[in-house]
Amino acid sequence: MQTKIKNMNNENTIVSKKILLPFILVTSLFALWGFANAVTDPMVTAFKKVLELSNAQASWVQMAFYGGYFCMALPAALFIRKYSYKTAILIGLILYSGGALMFFPAATNEEFWVFCVALYILTFGLAFLETAANPYILAMGAKKTATQRLNLAQAFNPVGLLAGLWVAQHFVLKNLKSDDISDFSSLDITKKALIKTSDLMVIRNPYVVLGLVILLFLILIAIVKMPKFKDEGGIPSLGSTFSSLFKNSNYVYGVLSQALYVGAQIMCWTYIYQYAEGIGMESETAANYQFIAFILFLGGRWIGTALLGYINSGKLLMLFCVFAFVCTAGTIFIEGMIGLYCLVAISFFMSLMFPTIYGIALDGLGEEESKIGAAGLVMAIVGGALMPQWQAMIMDIGGEKVNDTIILGVSEVNFSFILPLICFLLIALYGKKTSKSLAN
Repeated sequence: MQTKIKNMNNENTIVSKKILLPFILVTSLFALWGFANAVTDPMVTAFKKVLELSNAQASWVQMAFYGGYFCMALPAALFIRKYSYKTAILIGLILYSGGALMFFPAATNEEFWVFCVALYILTFGLAFLETAANPYILAMGAKKTATQRLNLAQAFNPVGLLAGLWVAQHFVLKNLKSDDISDFSSLDITKKALIKTSDLMVIRNPYVVLGLVILLFLILIAIVKMPKFKDEGGIPSLGSTFSSLFKNSNYVYGVLSQALYVGAQIMCWTYIYQYAEGIGMESETAANYQFIAFILFLGGRWIGTALLGYINSGKLLMLFCVFAFVCTAGTIFIEGMIGLYCLVAISFFMSLMFPTIYGIALDGLGEEESKIGAAGLVMAIVGGALMPQWQAMIMDIGGEKVNDTIILGVSEVNFSFILPLICFLLIALYGKKTSKSLAN
């Protein structure tokens, strides 16, 4: 059963008490997909070492992970349009759990492509969850507080990120035997095979446990009554919905900005390990800096959510992008630990971007338009699949090492962060453009 909610009490109320439990349950999903994101990022480095891959080959982890979002977001939106947010969330949890549990046969098979398929299916589930949860949160109250409400829900995403990174650091990276060997490729075939089998089991375990935890959330959400929202004007045709969205420049530029943001986020988080490698730091130590980055990201979400009560969302987005641009420039041109500190600091300013772009892009859209519009914004996550590949190609210019070539006076790993630098500049322009049309 689902309860139908037509309106909320006060336009200044972020969340009504009547739907507090559903809001909490849906908000928990943000932490769950944050966990998947964080536990997967270090796997690029892990697979590279264990399976002896190049940077570009290992980046197929991100291609599979974020490519799944692109392929499933629109089907998920059409499913939501026909059925409901709750049903889509349940389907998403089933796919999420199934993909995670597939790591068991993938580790037994010991083939890289099987792991990639498992991640691909897992992110089919995440695409359902994000396509449903983001507009669902926006609809759970007054339009005036919609972006602030989404930022509040998204503030719990870094909690999942921190948990995922902690698991990756303490249960994966610390236990990889191949990471303790300076020249893994030089070992004899038998010893290498034993270490490979052991390390793939280590990589498998957190995903299998995650799959079982997701099944518990599936049962919980299935038995709880959830609010149902419908457009009072009825459901417009699919053709007219697409036409309306494509003519809406605010939405179109929002989708492009979201693709740029996700690409920048994944590059800054995934390649913190390669940046650290370039200054002679071990992966296990580099994970501590990513952990600090996630803490800053969490703090930035809470501070950004509070600031949105006072500052125009477009203007705040622009300001955060400007500071991210400055930090990225420091990452590129200041080598050594100071450059690493700049890279870590970017996370604070990235924190506001995803939910704010999301809220701005869907501003003024009806309920049914928002369902399809949400798919475009989730499909934009494909930026996280493409851009890390391009960055990895830059890092591979001089060979498999990340600092064996100098470009414009800095090592190739430093120069590769030119890509997120450009992303932040373009997103800042979107923030500036929208700040004029949004009310304070």
